[in-house]
Amino acid sequence: MALGNSFTSYGSLTKTLHWLTALLILTAFPLGLIADNLAYDTSDQLRQKALVFSLHKTVGITAFFVALVRILWALGQKKPGLLNAEHRLESFAAELMHWMLYVSMLIVPLSGWLHHAATEGYAPVFLPFGDTLPFVPKSPAVAEFFAGWHFVFTKVLAVSVLLHIAGAVKHAVIDRDGTLRRMWFGAPVGAVPPAQSHSRSPLWVAAALYAVAISAGSAIGLSHDDTRPTGALAAVETDWQVVTGDLAITVLQNDAPITGRFANWTAAIRFDETPVDGVHGDVTVTIDIGSLSLGTITNQALAADFFDAATFPTATFTATLRSAQTGYLADGVLSLRGFEVPVQMPFDLQIDGDTADMTGQITLDRRDYEMGKGYADESTVGFGVDVTVALTARRAEG
Repeated sequence: MALGNSFTSYGSLTKTLHWLTALLILTAFPLGLIADNLAYDTSDQLRQKALVFSLHKTVGITAFFVALVRILWALGQKKPGLLNAEHRLESFAAELMHWMLYVSMLIVPLSGWLHHAATEGYAPVFLPFGDTLPFVPKSPAVAEFFAGWHFVFTKVLAVSVLLHIAGAVKHAVIDRDGTLRRMWFGAPVGAVPPAQSHSRSPLWVAAALYAVAISAGSAIGLSHDDTRPTGALAAVETDWQVVTGDLAITVLQNDAPITGRFANWTAAIRFDETPVDGVHGDVTVTIDIGSLSLGTITNQALAADFFDAATFPTATFTATLRSAQTGYLADGVLSLRGFEVPVQMPFDLQIDGDTADMTGQITLDRRDYEMGKGYADESTVGFGVDVTVALTARRAEG
């Protein structure tokens, strides 16, 4: 059997790449559907869901490279003639479906890969590469943009595959013209294609359809709004007014760190450089829980099993500010989810005139607040939650 194509038959490499691509596509589709519909209420369920998603992503990326090789090979090969070239409408449809298949076979896995690379944590790829991509930032906005493409083009690919299969079945069952057998291995098909010319109209129609799909996918991705209505926090009286501040948390999911931030919080700070009995003052921090953004797991984090933002919209940290052997210590109580737990956070402070720069970090245990009770296995959702705070404050006048 010849490696390359001829006017009457497909070569062995073309056949191999065709069936390997088909196998990967028909494997990736059900894996993605199954993963989407799996529950993740417990550690075991989350582990299973992540495994199926990892398999889906790995198969998809493999399909991308196989499809790329297939297309590059096809560009340099003679294309076997259509056995039913005299049927102009069928010939047009066959050419159109091939163009729809070729491009969507690349865009579907590539858009999924870009979405994965822009997402923090969760369901790694089972390849020695691929969890990150050059020039692709870890960004929910970028991830959602390519998720829109992936959503639309999976539909384009699914329809193209179904129509392609339907056409192949027609050739085999109704026409009995050997079209399907030409793509299988074995003795060559004796039928000789009639003389024919190829129109560019299927290419232009496919380009128009892809332009519509790209526009739709982009619109869906850009329309995703991850902002949520947050509670209005009352203004606080403070001796030091926060000018800029960052309140972040980092959690581990499947041993991958995911960092998020609270966009809305207040701090009432009373601090004097000269301590009295080792006490410099006190602070009360009020946090709008609903203002948390934690990548693709934000909704899961705000749900009842974790922060339960609907029931407990705010958290409060009230502490006495003390001197420590190195730096300072915020010694107080964190009220979260209806639990009040003693917390001591060490922090560094630099004061220059009326401007203060503060940084602090502490690791909390989610189990102290009965968060994620269904995730008893730390390998799926870590027990520790790293909290970091950095702010610049100015001394209030008077």
